[in-house]
Amino acid sequence: MKWRGPVAALILGVTLAATACGSEGDSSSSKEVRIDYAYYNPLSLVVRDQKLLENQDFDVTWVLSAGSNKANEGLRSNALDFGSTAGAAALVARANGSPIKVVDVYSKPEWTALVVGKNSPIHSVAELKGKKIAVTKGTDPYYFLLQSLAVNGLSRDDVEIVNLQHADGKTALERGDVDAWSGLDPFIAQTVQEQGSRLLYRNPDFNSYGVLNAREDVIAERPDTVQAVVNAYEEARRWAVAHPNELSQLLAEEAKISPSVAHEELERTDLKVNPTPGQSQIAVLSTILPIAVGDNDIRSPEAGRNALDSLIEPKFAEQSAH
Repeated sequence: MKWRGPVAALILGVTLAATACGSEGDSSSSKEVRIDYAYYNPLSLVVRDQKLLENQDFDVTWVLSAGSNKANEGLRSNALDFGSTAGAAALVARANGSPIKVVDVYSKPEWTALVVGKNSPIHSVAELKGKKIAVTKGTDPYYFLLQSLAVNGLSRDDVEIVNLQHADGKTALERGDVDAWSGLDPFIAQTVQEQGSRLLYRNPDFNSYGVLNAREDVIAERPDTVQAVVNAYEEARRWAVAHPNELSQLLAEEAKISPSVAHEELERTDLKVNPTPGQSQIAVLSTILPIAVGDNDIRSPEAGRNALDSLIEPKFAEQSAH
């Protein structure tokens, strides 16, 4: 049946109104962002505190990540669109099927070290043989531990690894429940300053950068959102570099740590790093890859290599730099 006259006009009007409402709804949903913040990622604290995304009319859900493993869980379960991790954690997650890509490098930190208690008799990595070591599996401190053991003639089978979240590992060390802890700032700085704990072993080259990851579906379907987030990170970086004292104060307040602990963490964190993910990250991850495969954290060498070859998406950071 063909409708004419006023009836046709009415039907057309209702149809156009419904279409307009649907378009408006789609636009609104595209402005929703689920993103993490973390005490190991100072730039995330700046983006959140200064409402750099909310000021662009994004509807932001902020989720605290206690470690790279928690950020990866959020990305894998679609609870997060963006998650901040160490580069090694991003590689392992992608190799095991998590569809994520690195879109920005937020820091080059020395955020992990091997730590022992104040009165520990241990003074070398070799002396950790047969000892209990707390660490969070799937994070930079874990791969730092494995690399540290390897260069000192040990393997993971020579020690007893106790899998604890970063803050819990610090507590276990201070209570004497473990002999050593492969830790993460700001908890390392905190236990050194407040409990007299001692850094047993440091090697900045074993750290795999701080990276911001996005799910592939978000990259494909909402590239403008990804660009806005990366742009916000770069705005936060410029502010952080120009205002180190204010950044230290912000970290202290957010993480509920003393200003001196926050200052020590930031002293070990290079925020002036090139934000565009590329060869520097690939080089570090190429060293970590066989270690992760040998530890059975990655299902196969081929999966690891494919992940490494496809992990980086530099175009958003490149665009942000212009």
